[in-house]
Amino acid sequence: MSAEEALALLDTLLAQQKLKDIQELVFRYAWQGWTYPQIAARAGYDTGHIRDVGAQLWQQLTQVFGEQVTKNNLQAVLRRRLQQSENHNAIAPIRKTSQYWGEAIDVSVFYGRSDELALLQQWVTQDRCRLIAILGMGGIGKTALATKLATQIQGQFDVLIWQSLRDAPPIVEVLIQVLQIVARQDALPETYEAQISLLMQYLRDLRCLIIWDNVDAVLSHGHAGQYRQGYEGYGEVIRRIGAELHSSCLLLTSREQPKTVTVLEGNLLPIRSLPLIGLSTAEVREICQSNDCFCTSENDWQQLQTSYAGNPLAIKIVATTVRDLFDGSVSEFLVQEAIAFGDISVLLDEQFQRLSELEKQVIYWLAINREWVTLAELREDFVPQISQSKLLEVLLSLRRRSLLEKNNGLFTLQPVVMEYVTEQLVEHNRAEILTQRLKLFLSHALIKASSKDYIRESQTRVVLAPLAARLIADLGSFKQVEHQLSNIILQLRSPPFSVSYGGGNAINLLRYLQVDLCGYDFSSLKVWQAYLVGANLQQVNFAGADFNKSVFTGVLNSALSVAFSPDGQFLAMGNADSKVRIWHTANYTELLTCEGHKSWVISIAFSPDGQTIASASFDQTVRLWNVATGECLHVLQGHTGWAHAIAFHPQGNLLVTGSFDCTLRVWDVSTGECLQILEGHTNHVTDAAFSPDGYLLATSSYDQTVRFWHLKSGETIQVLHGHAHWVRSIVFSPDGQAIASSSWDRTIKLWDVNTGQCLKTFAGHSEPAASVVFSPDGAMLASGSYDCTVKLWNVVTGECARTLQKHSGWIWSVAFHPDGQTLASCSFDSTVVVWDVHTGRSLRTLQGYSASIKSIAFSPDGQFLASASDDTTIKLWHIQSRECVQSRSGHDSWVWSVKFSPDGHTLASSSNNGTIKLWNTATGQLQQILQGFPSRANTVFSAVFSPLGDLIASCDNDRTIRLWDVPTGKCSLLSNDCRAWAIAFSPDGKIASGHDDQTVKLWNLEGECIASLAGHTSLVFGVAFSPDGEMIASASDDKTVKLWNKYGKCLNTLQEHKGVAWCVAFSPNGKILASGSHDKTVKLWDITTGNCLKTLSGHLGEVWAIAFSPDGKMLASGGTDQTIKLWDILTGECITTLRAPRLYEKMNITGTTGLTPAQKLTLKALGATETVSL
Repeated sequence: MSAEEALALLDTLLAQQKLKDIQELVFRYAWQGWTYPQIAARAGYDTGHIRDVGAQLWQQLTQVFGEQVTKNNLQAVLRRRLQQSENHNAIAPIRKTSQYWGEAIDVSVFYGRSDELALLQQWVTQDRCRLIAILGMGGIGKTALATKLATQIQGQFDVLIWQSLRDAPPIVEVLIQVLQIVARQDALPETYEAQISLLMQYLRDLRCLIIWDNVDAVLSHGHAGQYRQGYEGYGEVIRRIGAELHSSCLLLTSREQPKTVTVLEGNLLPIRSLPLIGLSTAEVREICQSNDCFCTSENDWQQLQTSYAGNPLAIKIVATTVRDLFDGSVSEFLVQEAIAFGDISVLLDEQFQRLSELEKQVIYWLAINREWVTLAELREDFVPQISQSKLLEVLLSLRRRSLLEKNNGLFTLQPVVMEYVTEQLVEHNRAEILTQRLKLFLSHALIKASSKDYIRESQTRVVLAPLAARLIADLGSFKQVEHQLSNIILQLRSPPFSVSYGGGNAINLLRYLQVDLCGYDFSSLKVWQAYLVGANLQQVNFAGADFNKSVFTGVLNSALSVAFSPDGQFLAMGNADSKVRIWHTANYTELLTCEGHKSWVISIAFSPDGQTIASASFDQTVRLWNVATGECLHVLQGHTGWAHAIAFHPQGNLLVTGSFDCTLRVWDVSTGECLQILEGHTNHVTDAAFSPDGYLLATSSYDQTVRFWHLKSGETIQVLHGHAHWVRSIVFSPDGQAIASSSWDRTIKLWDVNTGQCLKTFAGHSEPAASVVFSPDGAMLASGSYDCTVKLWNVVTGECARTLQKHSGWIWSVAFHPDGQTLASCSFDSTVVVWDVHTGRSLRTLQGYSASIKSIAFSPDGQFLASASDDTTIKLWHIQSRECVQSRSGHDSWVWSVKFSPDGHTLASSSNNGTIKLWNTATGQLQQILQGFPSRANTVFSAVFSPLGDLIASCDNDRTIRLWDVPTGKCSLLSNDCRAWAIAFSPDGKIASGHDDQTVKLWNLEGECIASLAGHTSLVFGVAFSPDGEMIASASDDKTVKLWNKYGKCLNTLQEHKGVAWCVAFSPNGKILASGSHDKTVKLWDITTGNCLKTLSGHLGEVWAIAFSPDGKMLASGGTDQTIKLWDILTGECITTLRAPRLYEKMNITGTTGLTPAQKLTLKALGATETVSL
């Protein structure tokens, strides 16, 4: 049960006893496990006061429920009340009701508008209007009226959603958010049109109230009622909601009427608009008197109302002026005849000019932050920092002037003021850049690189974008703007400018303008709040720079596992580059990198005391690390297959590990000694978990089962059957009564621990569910999938409450923060995303970078070498000059395979989405796309040309082998029953494939499997035919290479590799076989004797790809160290190493500050250099 559901239940149980706002706040955070000091800090109250409110609340609930209620037993009492309630059926609908209030303002104090409220309520509830627009000038009270209406009629709707369009979010973003709230059970369609249709279906099935505030933000400034370029989609959504029959209502607030509404509306139609006029004299008097203002005559009230047309915001601002300067006498104020008639901006101009310098600084920062902020967060923006008391004094002054909003210790600007101040921010920065007389440009950041993702994106839209556009208009070209900013950078090195946001602002503007920063000199600058993720910073000089709160690309080479520390202070992740990285969650900076594993780190876990991390790797070992120092405490060896599962006992003294060798091992954490081996699973062990009390061990496996074990005896207690495919992940509920499992069958199942009965099946993922985790309160499950989404599930109802979408690659792992407010997910796309559980917004994206070489191929004439890489690029290297002559980013994810056609004119590349792309090698242009099953998770691992070049065979993650006719692009299916990792053509046109089921299969072109070669003991990753077609070679996870004849007989097993054998290739004369391994070597084998002729060492990481030159004199190899090495076959020596410049190649970070040691290591891994003085 979430906090919102608990509050809904509480409203029902308390009947007429409605909680106060402060009580509701304390209840919500107490439900989530926050301490009183944490709640006080968040809300901006004294801890003692919060503690008193809590005590009174628990006493009130104790009296209502007739049993003792405390902060600690709150959840247990309410769950018990729900189960005992005879009126459960009446409560259930309340719990299913969804409300999302977004940035809705507090309208507990509301003046007038009774007639308008009554009319709007009639339109919505009686006339069943589908589309209503509340129109009026800025400050007239549109937002307050819409909010008041929504609070009064909320009980008549199944779903209520409030969304502010103030920052002009793209329609796709808004639509997805609406669907995630409304369509809680279904996966969202990928296309915009299908999403609108799905929304319309829900608007018919449910009674929904959707409020879009500040719609004018997406309308064009120059053409009344028309949509801004790129925002036309809003018109289509509004048109369909207004024109089609349904039972819901879309309520808009806007300064001008969208033309879509104009076309549809009518007095007798369910589409209407309400233009707001000013408040009456009586209502104006009420506002002023609440601010201690008075008049000596009734005519003065009338004059005041007339002067400001009854505009509520204008009246509030005037009232504060009258109170402060004229002792509350409106009459005396009117005598001055200093009234700004008409446009509210004129009034705001006058008000703004009256502010002190410090008040202006505060108001600018509030505009930059774009959302509610705490006093501490606001204070941190100032350089130098101001005292808390001084800042509080300024905020109170601004509140008295009606310029800002305050709610539970949080501050933001009133909407019209926010827009006005943002405009001032842009215009003042524009003038300063043009004149190069800098002040605001130095004191305030244009964007905050360290802020939440959605805030930074908003800052870019409303500050950076318009500022850049105006500078281009003023100076005439991008080049002139770059020149102007370059001059500013030179100025910033002078002492008066040494402490400022200027450096970061200049760099952020240059990046927005897509200026190539290569070779720039930013030495000795304060580079604060610079967002440098994805920036090409090759040969940039940052020597002596201060990187305070700047954000760089990291080396998250496919994050495979994530875990929060028990206290929530750290986030650890295991990566495909064999490293464990630890980040500080306060600002998400990298603290430590733990190095020692030799292959992918697939699982990580913190010990219960948070002092130790365990990591499991495909190198068959588990390591224990000291969290404080990064030191490796123990290496646990003994497994003979990939180490995949780890779990600490709740007491922290034992660690259980599971492996692809089908066994479990129990270890003593302090000594590293193996105490016990558990056997019973018949396939790979994927996950392990202890029950909260430590008495029960659960494990999952590719044998499609979950097992419960008695740890002391090593006996299996129970086996849970029900999944139709491999079980990938398991987790106990916090109370230990249930266990959840995720599977390749695309479902999550919830099991009763005591009976072993399946209680629920959660279906909705379109690809395998790789990871599942309970929220700390047990009310929610989160699952990550190969369909690139995270889903949040209501445990009680089984419904999908929200789908989180941002990743572009398989999601491997998800983890809840201990406070239950945030969730982390990691993906093959080299990102870790931290999500706000309640809104579904991404708070932080930790962006990594990898350029590992996945595949290489020589052209038939031997002049060129093609390479495929993790960084989405395909490169063409000229062998003689050793230069990269072509580089194209032809895919949006890892490129797994490249192959030349026999004539050398075409290059085939494969990636995700089931796609194979054909390129013209001479021009580099895309010729054709071969489209298989179009899923993000459907990676095409290999695509090869037939000997004649008229066919392409491919294998993919959808477990299919496909045959493509190159001229027509038509596809036929050879197999769809087992995943193949590699595929090869024989000279006479037969096909060999290496599979998950440990076999090599031979096929004819009719799709008949003519042989299945069994002998490997693990997955087969590489296959190749000899040039004469008489032999097949295979490389396997079992560390061996096997040679087979074409009839399926195993001729030899080559066993010298110390790690996974990834790839094999025959020399053109068929006498030598080469193999590449995760042991970082390439081995050359004599085909006749099976002897290892040479071991080629030099790579710093796994070797994924190998290829012989057509003349057989040279071998190329590539791998995770991001290099390609060319070897002389006769001598075994490395001729040369090819490497594309890395993202930060030769970036000088000598003497920089503001970076942790781990961050510096990351920058160096991406090519940065540092000169250490002796």
